[in-house]
Amino acid sequence: MEPLRTADPSRLGDYRLLRRLGAGGMGVVFLARAPGGAFAAVKVVRASHAGDAGFRARFRREIEVARQVDSPWVVPLLDADADAEDPWLATAFVPGPSLAEVLEEHGPLSPVAVCVLGLRLAEALDAVHRTGLVHRDVKPGNVLLAPDGPRLIDFGIARAPDSTALTSTGVIVGSPGFLSPEQARARGAGIGPPSDMFSLGCVLAFAATGVRPFGGGAVAGMLLRTVYDEPELDGIPAALEPVVRACLDKDPARRPTAVDAGAALDAAVPADRERWLPEPVARLIADRSAAVLAMGAIEPTRVSAPTPTARANESASADVVTVTSLKEPEPGASAMSRRRFLMLGSTGAAGVLAAGGGAWWWSGRDGQRAGAGASPSSAPRTELAVAFQGDLSGAAGEIGRAQLNGARLAVAHVNADGTRPLRLRLRAYDDGGEPDRTLDRAVRLVEDERVLAVLGPTTDACFLAAETTYTKAVMPVVSVSVGVPPQISEAGPTTLRSHAQLSPTEDLLAAPCNVYLTGSVDARKLFLVEDRAEGDFAWTLCNYIQRALSRDGRDTAVTSVGAGRLDHTALAGQVMAAGADAVVFSGGQERAGAFASALREAGFSGARVATQRAFGTRFLKRAGAAADGWVFATTFIDPTAAPAARSFTEAYRARYGERPGWYAAEAYDAVLFLAEVCASEDSALVERGAIVRRMHEVDYQGISRTVAYTTDKGYNSDALFLFRTAEGEFDFLGQYQKADV
Repeated sequence: MEPLRTADPSRLGDYRLLRRLGAGGMGVVFLARAPGGAFAAVKVVRASHAGDAGFRARFRREIEVARQVDSPWVVPLLDADADAEDPWLATAFVPGPSLAEVLEEHGPLSPVAVCVLGLRLAEALDAVHRTGLVHRDVKPGNVLLAPDGPRLIDFGIARAPDSTALTSTGVIVGSPGFLSPEQARARGAGIGPPSDMFSLGCVLAFAATGVRPFGGGAVAGMLLRTVYDEPELDGIPAALEPVVRACLDKDPARRPTAVDAGAALDAAVPADRERWLPEPVARLIADRSAAVLAMGAIEPTRVSAPTPTARANESASADVVTVTSLKEPEPGASAMSRRRFLMLGSTGAAGVLAAGGGAWWWSGRDGQRAGAGASPSSAPRTELAVAFQGDLSGAAGEIGRAQLNGARLAVAHVNADGTRPLRLRLRAYDDGGEPDRTLDRAVRLVEDERVLAVLGPTTDACFLAAETTYTKAVMPVVSVSVGVPPQISEAGPTTLRSHAQLSPTEDLLAAPCNVYLTGSVDARKLFLVEDRAEGDFAWTLCNYIQRALSRDGRDTAVTSVGAGRLDHTALAGQVMAAGADAVVFSGGQERAGAFASALREAGFSGARVATQRAFGTRFLKRAGAAADGWVFATTFIDPTAAPAARSFTEAYRARYGERPGWYAAEAYDAVLFLAEVCASEDSALVERGAIVRRMHEVDYQGISRTVAYTTDKGYNSDALFLFRTAEGEFDFLGQYQKADV
């Protein structure tokens, strides 16, 4: 929440204004004290629009609509005055976040949470439809979350199906990505309750997967996919898939009613519905409620009015667009030919159209959270859009989700720092660890001019799939768990690329292995296992270790094992027969765990070394007691054991209720590095090429590593670490050259 400004009113009707909650191009939302002492959210129309008779009439219509709807899942209207000098309306204050904020900060919801969300929203829409109205702007930003269920808000563009006011043919009002096909075609009158059901299907799909069913990017593309393409429903839970798919039917007549959808969702919800929210979200709501209640008899505070530039930057939501002409395609026309018929109005026109009120009511909750980290001064801060692209649901989903959580903490840190000339808005996209999906998303992100940088992907394969697309577009990409070799040119590695790879290449893991084997245990006879299931990595690792240790006068032998079934007992027998005093295994978790168990049974007591490919709970489970004593070389830290990351660890646990996952701290550093790159003196860089150039110039001291670029080594060639297992856990030993071993 922000203090009131000098030009803000102190009271509207019987409501005493306390703080600003958010602002948009058409008005401001305040936290206020109602006559009985309760808190309320008061929406006020800007003076520049209050003198517009047409706008005032639309605002009066919004009040009338809000008064007609009676549902426990709709935020109730408390009072309003459309004829006041500054028209206003007051609703009950809900301290919970919007669904958009939760999905951005915490990722997709559980199937149970989505079922409860859908059931309550269906009940809210049923109440709307029974009054003869259509909401027309059902989207995550218009859904607030409370402990007992969601609340639908904003009836600024709600209308009866046969109404022509504001929604004449050729004009689209609503939020692309959550519009129905009939809205996307700008049909105007005749948009009925089935349109809201389509939007509900989009919201549920997005809540369940974190991905919009018709993609993102340019508005034109979203509208075309909504009208002509089938939705992307990969990852939708089985219990939800039928009702979501039915809602997203192109034919309005085949979509379920709100009652039918509610019944289907009701049958899918488990008996325990009270604990429907994820624990971090429940805590967030509790914290916000406590913060408001703790205000007690708070008096309004004020700051100086913003500069004219700051007011100019308070534009209407870009989610509302004008389509000046959207012609039907010729029969059999291709998607490409359809694009030639789609003419979008300018951004300025979109701002004018938002006068309907549907976009700005709670726009602060959709992206830039109202008042979060507001600058102590009134100077405007440029908001930069950064896309997180990673595996949130596939084989590397645990790593991807940890990275996203770390990145979100960093974004909150940046946005809370009022001395910075910029704010960050993080958009998360799940590629499931599938290179094809990564490439498709990369193409869309490149086309979206609002996205100035990408954090990710999670895996080498996904990065390589998108590398050419990002490089050609000069898209700044910062990765934290990618370990591909750099592109070599006459000027040095990575000089001609837009990729800041903060993780060393995996072949460099040979260095910490060598340091441990020669310095800590002084191994003399080493048995190296090249596990061909890991491809070139295994050969390279063993080759580097063998060459380095052989030059040091140590006896090394490399044994290759096939990618298929591995006879761990026989392999352990070879180790014992060779008289080795140290073993290096280059394979993954399951095979390393089985090999560890076989070595213990064979009586091997020498040093045992592996890499991050064998690091994880599956190794511990498979190895059992034999896991103890193994040493692992990694490119990530354990922030819970790193003094520099103590504050980060506490914040992570407080927000997510668990210890930070691998690469969470590295992702935190990546975002803060990017924030430093984008802040040039007292202004923000808003051009991709300029950001790429400055990535090579900035040195950033992070909690996990120092991020700095050199032409001969690229980024962070020494960010290599050692862990050792003890009593079934991984103990962090530190940076390999300083490790406590």
